[in-house]
Amino acid sequence: MTPENSTRYMNILYLEPYSGGSHKAFMEGFSRHSGHQVFTVSLSDISWKWRMSGGAVSLAEETRSVDAPIDLILASSMTNLPAFIALTNPRFAHTPCVMYMHENQLTMPLPLGEERDETYCYINYLSALVADELWFSSHFHFEEFFNALPQFLKKYSERKYLDLIEDIRSKSQVVHPGLDLKILDRKTPPEKPKRAPVVVWNQRWEYDRNPEMFNRIINRLDDAECDFDLILAGDQLQNERVELRQLRDRYGDRILHYGYVSDPQFYAELLHQGDIVLSTSRYEFFCTALMEAVWCGCHPIVPDALTYPELIPETLKEPLLHAPVFYKDEDDLFKKMRRLLLGKVKPLPKATLQGIIGHLDWNRHISRIDNLLQDVCDRAEQEQKEAP
Repeated sequence: MTPENSTRYMNILYLEPYSGGSHKAFMEGFSRHSGHQVFTVSLSDISWKWRMSGGAVSLAEETRSVDAPIDLILASSMTNLPAFIALTNPRFAHTPCVMYMHENQLTMPLPLGEERDETYCYINYLSALVADELWFSSHFHFEEFFNALPQFLKKYSERKYLDLIEDIRSKSQVVHPGLDLKILDRKTPPEKPKRAPVVVWNQRWEYDRNPEMFNRIINRLDDAECDFDLILAGDQLQNERVELRQLRDRYGDRILHYGYVSDPQFYAELLHQGDIVLSTSRYEFFCTALMEAVWCGCHPIVPDALTYPELIPETLKEPLLHAPVFYKDEDDLFKKMRRLLLGKVKPLPKATLQGIIGHLDWNRHISRIDNLLQDVCDRAEQEQKEAP
């Protein structure tokens, strides 16, 4: 089929050197729902640094098996795009490229004591120069990148080339990722009544998600005699973190689930058991896991910062008759969580929660993405025709 309002069907080469997490979810969702023909060339999610520095060689070799003529390249932000174009020259020398910026290495938060390796920042910068368009996962991400880029370039370039930043900005826009929401719909009847409200953590147990603060809040609430159960379904990229082990040891059988879930149906059933999903993030470029929990009916309690204000309507900041969504600091979070757990305020209805993000379901969102890709290809063709 052809995408809605599209004039023709395209062959798209999708490059993903790091097929894990949000990268993998976007690649699979786009490939499954797009009206265009998508040829995916991907590598496993092992050692992101090697994927950025050396992955282009593997991608170039794997692309040899794609015999179809390619109209457009869609590459993820860990792709070393200049290297890939050079390694496949002349095949893609004039093929329009869109880079989807899941994250960037200029502003990615680092654990305490770790220094930034700016080699990867420069790969992002060079790829941004080469791409015909950059798509950022959120407005927050867009602003963070362009605020950081001038400072980065001033450190290394004699001429600075700051005018090139405006060139990059002019070809950049925000395109939120699609979400597989329908796959999260409940497949089985609700279980027996809950013993207590259920608090969900389904995000990564990593530094940028601030699990230390989550522990402190949960323990403070328990010390204040708030009753609750826990679902701890976050992914761990390393060995079991001490914060997670402490929760397991303290709350025992009040933990309804412990550990990462790979099965989509079981994951959805867990989220439907939840009542509240909490974010203590220091930094994130989008918030896929939290939005999945919201779709399943979990009331979100999130920082009044990062990507959240652009995704959650202002009207839900302090809604009448229901619990607020945003908090200012750790003490404010404790107070709002306590009121909610004690039943002094009600969580938002599921229909309201689903209304926050329903437009990002792949079934609805894909027509916009397909048409934007069509526009990129059409402009590139027109520019080639007009070139002397």
